Amino acid sequence: MLSLRNIVLLLLSITVFAPIVLYTDRLSTFNSPSTKQDFIEDVTAFSLSATDTGHLNLLPQETSSVLKEPVGVVYNEDSTDTKNLSRDLRLAESREHASARVLYTTTEEDQAQRDNPIKQVTDGVKQGNQGGSILARADSTSENVSGDDAIDVDDNDGKHTKSAQATKQEQPATETSSNVNKRGSILSNKQKDQTPSDVRVQQLKDQLIQAKVYLSLPAVKANPHLTRELRLRVKEVTRAVGDRSEDSELPRNVNERMRAMEQSLLKGKQIQDDCAAFVKKLRAMLHSTEEQLRAHKKQALLLTQLTAKTLPKGLHCLPLRLTTEYYYSNYSQKQFPNQEKLEDPRLYHYAIFSDNILATAVVVNSVTANAKDASKHVFHIVSDRLNYAAMRMWFLVNPPGKATIQVQNIEDFTWLNSSYSPVLKQLNSPAMIDYYFKAHRATSDSNLKYRNPKYLSILNHLRFYLPEIFPKLNKVLFLDDDIVVQKDLTGLWSVDLKGNVNGAVETCGENFHRFDRYLNFSNPLIAKNFDPRACGWAYGMNIFDLVEWKRQNITEVYHNWQNLNHDRTLWKLGTLPPGLITFWKRTFPLNRSWHTLGLGYNPNVNQKDIDRAAVIHYNGNLKPWLEISIPRFRGYWTKYVNYNHVYLRECNINP
Repeated sequence: MLSLRNIVLLLLSITVFAPIVLYTDRLSTFNSPSTKQDFIEDVTAFSLSATDTGHLNLLPQETSSVLKEPVGVVYNEDSTDTKNLSRDLRLAESREHASARVLYTTTEEDQAQRDNPIKQVTDGVKQGNQGGSILARADSTSENVSGDDAIDVDDNDGKHTKSAQATKQEQPATETSSNVNKRGSILSNKQKDQTPSDVRVQQLKDQLIQAKVYLSLPAVKANPHLTRELRLRVKEVTRAVGDRSEDSELPRNVNERMRAMEQSLLKGKQIQDDCAAFVKKLRAMLHSTEEQLRAHKKQALLLTQLTAKTLPKGLHCLPLRLTTEYYYSNYSQKQFPNQEKLEDPRLYHYAIFSDNILATAVVVNSVTANAKDASKHVFHIVSDRLNYAAMRMWFLVNPPGKATIQVQNIEDFTWLNSSYSPVLKQLNSPAMIDYYFKAHRATSDSNLKYRNPKYLSILNHLRFYLPEIFPKLNKVLFLDDDIVVQKDLTGLWSVDLKGNVNGAVETCGENFHRFDRYLNFSNPLIAKNFDPRACGWAYGMNIFDLVEWKRQNITEVYHNWQNLNHDRTLWKLGTLPPGLITFWKRTFPLNRSWHTLGLGYNPNVNQKDIDRAAVIHYNGNLKPWLEISIPRFRGYWTKYVNYNHVYLRECNINP
């Protein structure tokens, strides 16, 4: 019995302790260096073919040709140092974070190598030792790295700083992922360049229109919650858009507001999906907008006319300052030099009729600055009674070099009275004064530009009396005070006018500035004598043959037509319509390069026309001395103004 008990205890002890002893012995054996080396060699020698690659049931297999970069040297056959192994593993981890990729050519060998990462690493080491496709490089610690480690990756910009050298066996179609990223960025930049810069601005404006339409529909009005929501969205989007014109100017939260508006609009569409009602409301809004646009245009025209009639504070100050100085300093006793040249027909004579001192000074300065011989140029300036002293004072203090100046007062022309001039009689009539100064009452007149009180001044009509003003001259070049001369004008006196009285540049195109634009062809007298399609011409720079003028009795022709137009039924008041009639078939067309117009109303005047023009004309309301002038053209005028002059500084006249 005792022996049986001993046998059972012995078997039990063997059963319990034998596995422990065997496991401990095997663990100690595995931990030995020789055993570990054998295990790693077995793993290294293990290979899988491309056909043996199994597919996972849950995770999708990656089929893209883009493959992660090999992780470097996992194991070095010549080294058993675990420190080197851990260093390589750390290198592999850092390269995983660098997100480097390499594209390879699609070949069967490469495909097999990509499918077997262990074989890929071991083959790379062998090829590095044998001078394969990618040369191994040593780092500062003389450690061997694979060919892919020769590519330096900058984590900041993702650009490769140096590429690996390749042998004859290397495939030529290798490309780094950074190049792919560069191409993608270039394409995206091109797409951005082609995309308009105001796409989101327009989308927001469209959303506002849709929201306003929904707010006006009965079905939406019956839903107070949606109405409040839409009104809130309209305020938010309106605040975001404001007067911005480009997407870059929009606030950061604009996308959130767009999405919120889209959701609100979707609710409105679900409540009111009647296209007919929507279209009807849009048409009503369009009609209302067009009416508002017409009203704003009319108001802008009236304001522009008002500004054009208003004298700036500085230009009002200047003649007062000059007049005071003229009488206070006894300049009234002084005379201009070279007065013997005033009636010499061999010289080049200019006629300027103006009450604007600064504008007249620009005309004189620009002519003399571009003249080949300024001593042969004579300027005849006629001003009104209020500005005569100031005009004389300016040119006495600022003589135009070698040129000759004459300043006259229109009040001294005693022959020019209402009994001789029909237009002077008309301008002084109560009906004419009422027409100009109470123009706001005559709302039916669409041509508002003729309702400027400047037409009450006889200075504008003085151009029709040139032979009476200059009885001893043969030719006179008439210049408006809103022009700038850019070239020498002496060639105009040698132009053969072929028996015509007036030499001028024509101004009409296919349907622009023809006679029917200025004259009333519904009147039988106009329709009988003139061609509505005849081309108009420009006042502002005109060469007049005074000999032919007298021979053809042009002044009498002008008087006859003025008497016929006493009730303003033939043309509205102004100087161009009677000029077209008076010089009908008596005008010689000059080359267009002599005179370019439109700088006072047209911002799109061709730059080539301006550059080649001898005279540029600021005809229109946007005069260069006004703040409403076109900035693009203002420099041509200010070039001839000395803003450092004491009188200009005192009157605060700035460029």
